Amino acid sequence: MKYITSVLPKALLPLFKKEDGKFVMRPVIDLILDSLEAIGVNKQCIVVGNQGKLLIDYLSERGITFVTQNVPRGFGDAVLRAKDFVSNDPFVVHADDGVLTGGYVEAAKVFEENEPEAVLLVRRVLNPQRYGIVKAKENGEVMGHKLLKVEEAEEKPKFPKSDLGISAVYIFSSKIIKALEEVEVKEGELELTYGISNLINQGGEVYAILLESERWLNVGDPDNYFKALEFTYGKVQKH
Repeated sequence: MKYITSVLPKALLPLFKKEDGKFVMRPVIDLILDSLEAIGVNKQCIVVGNQGKLLIDYLSERGITFVTQNVPRGFGDAVLRAKDFVSNDPFVVHADDGVLTGGYVEAAKVFEENEPEAVLLVRRVLNPQRYGIVKAKENGEVMGHKLLKVEEAEEKPKFPKSDLGISAVYIFSSKIIKALEEVEVKEGELELTYGISNLINQGGEVYAILLESERWLNVGDPDNYFKALEFTYGKVQKH
């Protein structure tokens, strides 16, 4: 016997949605791509592991570029796999095991108007030792959300400087690639947070939007996946 995610990529796990008046279930990758297309992302590159064939087959007719991360060496390393695809253009990074219920439009607006090196989406978390965490100060508002200027970024700190956890959706300038390449990883994985910290230390501007009512619908583990199913089912029923 095998766990379902050992044979089916997490990105293909379904959530509830209402389309054309019908109650349907759609793979989370569809919800992710819909959210990105809504802010003008029309070229996509997906980094897959060695077991990515089902995902590639599912998306084969959509003109998506695929690159392989043969060994799972962290989210930062996955971003580096897409270096040639990114070239010198700004780009969005999105994890494949969840989707936000909002915040995408706000992040795109901040990036377009301020031209920083990165825009993050952060939420207050109860257990900051488990997340990438930022220390930040308020810097106005955007579309009803607090806008923050990020001063520091740490990955799973033992002694967190805040409870602001980074959601797995980011907008970057191409400078993040060089910032990641300059990280010295002696052991363990190359985390994306290390590159963000490098950007800040090199004088780059990094902003964050504080999400309050929005949720990260996580399909990455059974408990959170059940909660995501409950939430999307309830949301569809209300409409």
